[in-house]
Amino acid sequence: MQLSDFLGLLGGLALFLYGMQMMSSGLEAAAGSRMKNILERLTANRFLGVLVGAGITAVIQSSSATTVMVVGFVSAGMMTLSQAVWIIMGANVGTTITGLLIALDVGAMAPVFAFLGVTTLVFIKNPKLQHIGQIMAGLGVLFIGMDMMSASMSPLRQEPAFLNLMASFSNPLLGILAGALFTAVIQSSSASVGILQTLAAGGVLGLDSAVFVLFGQNIGTCITAVLASAGASRDAKRTTLIHLMFNVFGTVLFTLLFLILPLAPLAAQFVPGDPKTQIALVHAAFNITTTLVLLPFGTVLARLAVRFLPDLPEERTGGMCLEFLAPVQASGKDGGLGVSAIYVDQLRKELDRMLRMAQENVAVSFQAVLTQDAGKLEQVEKTEEYIDFLNKEISLYISKIISSETNQQASRIVSSCFAISGNIERIGDHADNICGYTKLLRDKHISFSPAAIKEIGQMQDISLKAIAALLIPGAGDLVWLADVGGMEQRIDDLTMEFRHNQLERMRAGACSEEACIIYAELLTDFERIGDHVLNIAQELALAKS
Repeated sequence: MQLSDFLGLLGGLALFLYGMQMMSSGLEAAAGSRMKNILERLTANRFLGVLVGAGITAVIQSSSATTVMVVGFVSAGMMTLSQAVWIIMGANVGTTITGLLIALDVGAMAPVFAFLGVTTLVFIKNPKLQHIGQIMAGLGVLFIGMDMMSASMSPLRQEPAFLNLMASFSNPLLGILAGALFTAVIQSSSASVGILQTLAAGGVLGLDSAVFVLFGQNIGTCITAVLASAGASRDAKRTTLIHLMFNVFGTVLFTLLFLILPLAPLAAQFVPGDPKTQIALVHAAFNITTTLVLLPFGTVLARLAVRFLPDLPEERTGGMCLEFLAPVQASGKDGGLGVSAIYVDQLRKELDRMLRMAQENVAVSFQAVLTQDAGKLEQVEKTEEYIDFLNKEISLYISKIISSETNQQASRIVSSCFAISGNIERIGDHADNICGYTKLLRDKHISFSPAAIKEIGQMQDISLKAIAALLIPGAGDLVWLADVGGMEQRIDDLTMEFRHNQLERMRAGACSEEACIIYAELLTDFERIGDHVLNIAQELALAKS
């Protein structure tokens, strides 16, 4: 093999993988949020779940992406482990579509697809049409890369060393291992199957050896889901284990069948002289047959996953942690295909959790002032520290994913989440300030007048009512925003009214100077809480628009 052939092989591989990535990213940008809605709603029974998983994967041409979405849904509590089983089975069926497309040999039209796609990307500014152009360009580049690889590998048929290497794959164990490792490296079974088809079409690998590599590729594709579950919940890890068990079972079953029965020659006779179609059909048979065999035992797979990964006595032992998001430091995941279908709902759940902590701190802080109970300060400070931790982790997570997000709606929602997190953190700060005044009241033996205590009670009620409005399911429409705006205006009006009342009490000598200073500071915190509530409401409305 000459250097030019080797470089052509590398270039073809690069174009093939880049084309696959372009096509998948275009599909994700065009339909990412819709895929999420379909997966959430249409998992009522096993058959529908399998069909949905197969359909989504056939569209985005990546079982890894579908499985990663499912891992995210399970981690966020949006989908049960049993529902995830059916989606995973369907995803393995849907991933065979790429091999079947390659088998149809539409490579002759590849330059046309590439030209039309690139022309759309360069000259048309409509975002939706650009997504379509990206899909077309990716498809064209993919097939151009395949043709380059095929041409570059033709001389390898004359290389004894390479032929000996390929011949070693007739050993089932070596073939499975090679397929699993290669797919794990490139993290795409669709791409690795396409490359395998190219090798077979070039005559450097026979079907009797290629099938074992193919079976290993189905195991290697699980690596993406394994990475996605790092740092996620226990159920998310179980979802990944189910995916792995499915493919390992299929590999063992089909390896035994192909060793015992003459299935490889039968497949070759079924479509003579067409290695690409032969591999595509074996790939489809592998996933469809495994799905049919395991379909009655989906709940058994779920129970096995729980048995292999049982609940830990105390998985999170009192420390601060993200409940719905995987920490960036632990997961190391970049944004990519399917990611917007995961993190939007996870972010919302994490922010709701953070807001409930701030709500609790506001309630406890006002109550501490009313009762002059400085003992609540430690509790409030501990919760405030947790809120600060969540704000930092959520901000890190958003900064990690937002640069690679291609779905415009998801990008807008994530930007709003960033602003919401900061505003919740500020509400927590003001609650901490309010509770801190109890120490001054106690240490200096300061007390508020009955009128001031009554006003502080009013502050507490309207503040908690405004925060509670942010936690209403489905919040974000214009009528709701107007209601929250009305509450914020009420907070501003009360602030002005209470400042006026304070001046009157000062003139009447009904309160001490120290009490007046503390009360004025408390009013400032009260008003700021209203401002941040309105900011959050506006961001929620913007994200929903």
